[in-house]
Amino acid sequence: MSGESVRIAAGAIDTAAETRAVAEAASNIGAVVTFSGICRADEKGAQISALYLEHYPGMAEQEIESHVEEARKRWPLMAARVVHRVGRIEPGETIVFVATASAHREAAFQAAEFIMDYLKTSAPFWKRAEGGGKEAWVDANEKDDRAAERWK
Repeated sequence: MSGESVRIAAGAIDTAAETRAVAEAASNIGAVVTFSGICRADEKGAQISALYLEHYPGMAEQEIESHVEEARKRWPLMAARVVHRVGRIEPGETIVFVATASAHREAAFQAAEFIMDYLKTSAPFWKRAEGGGKEAWVDANEKDDRAAERWK
């Protein structure tokens, strides 16, 4: 599929450039849906100074790519792009960017939600919150698990 990309980034994500690349992937795209996940200044009610994300290089990209491919099988996508940060991420910085493109909005919206629900629940990332001189691993969120169930 033209415009498809999965990338793990140690630095800032240029969401405008990523969106442009997806929108320009095919001449008959009618809808581009984007999602940017931003680091908040709190995690489950506790103030944080940063999140630190780790991944298994190579495996993370393969796993995400296989999920993007599953989205392509379910919806008529013309392009998809996932960029996920790793390393230290401060409040206000983009953690993840997902873009999907299709001829029509419904497919683009559903595919973006499908990919994002996977990233929140099953992608091979580990998240640690730093704040108040402490560090703690962040557990899975039951609400995210319930959202992902709808795709099974």
